[in-house]
This record gives sequence, structure tokens and C-alpha cells, in this order.
Amino acid sequence: MRRASEIRAAGTWNAATAIDRVVLDADERHRRRITLTGEGGTAFLLDLPHATALKDGDGLVLDDGAIVRVAGKPEPLVEIAAAGSHELARLAWHIGNRHTDVQVVGDKLRIRRDHVLEDMLRGLGAGLIVVTVFALLAGFGAWMAPVLRSQGVELRVKLPQAVDHLTPEGRLPTPEEMNRVV
Repeated sequence: MRRASEIRAAGTWNAATAIDRVVLDADERHRRRITLTGEGGTAFLLDLPHATALKDGDGLVLDDGAIVRVAGKPEPLVEIAAAGSHELARLAWHIGNRHTDVQVVGDKLRIRRDHVLEDMLRGLGAGLIVVTVFALLAGFGAWMAPVLRSQGVELRVKLPQAVDHLTPEGRLPTPEEMNRVV
């Protein structure tokens, strides 16, 4: 079996020369030793000196010099909004306290879908929006592109409006609170 014991960082090698591609989610990309099979059928042993976080676009150099490209598997995420920076920091602390990977995107946080964490965050007053992954648009058919584009535009307009409606405690208001005249 072929072996890969070297990584070429994304952007430091010509991705067009890759002989195959392995698609891995975030957990699968943190490895030291595992047998992998690329989409084109290339089987090899990933054999690194220590556990390494592989990134989308990295190249795994096989013992014969050929390179297999690493691709990140699209994953459903939850975008987390809060009423202000203090509330967002508090939510980030709770997420970090559970040793969960988090992505900071402007004034929002993103985590992988986890119903337990989502319930906790809602209880802490967070506004949550499921982020649909569009990275593999061609896989779903190009006919979906206009629909997805219009939904993306609508989300960019409505997300800030939803955040503006958070209560002072940083939670989404109930329907009764939304209908109350102040």
C-alpha cells in the first residue's frame, strides 16, 4: 500500500497536479495514521509523525511523489448572534468551556450542529441560524443556483434585522413580546 508521510500546505503546491482527492470533515482531518481512499480510488496509508490538523487544499505527498489533495467536507453549521459584544463573549466562553471548535465570523460565532449546545445557547439568549453549506453547489445541480442566490440575499437582509430584535438579555423575543406595543 502506498504511504503519505509528508504534507504540502495549501497554496504551496500546484493543485492541478493532484492525482486524487480525499474529502474529510473537521474531525477526520485531524489525524496521524489512517488508511484513506480517494474519490478516484487511490488507496494509501496516511502515516505522519504526530497528529496534524489537515486543511482544505493541503496536499498529501505519497511515497512515489504523487500528491492527493485534501478537501474539507461541507458541514452544517449554526451561526450564533448576540445582542452585543459582552453577550457574545459570554456565549463564546460557554462554547469554549465545552471544548467545542468555534469559528469567529465578524460579530457572529459558528459551530457545528449540536442539538445539546443549540438548546444551551438558546437558553442563554442566543439567536441561532442554521447555515446551509453551498460549497458543493454543482453536486446538487446548477439549476439550484438562482434559488440559493436569492435565499442568500434574503438571509443577508434578514439576519441583521433579526439581531436588531434581540431582547436586552440577548435572546429572541417570543411572539407575544413581538406583538406588544411599547
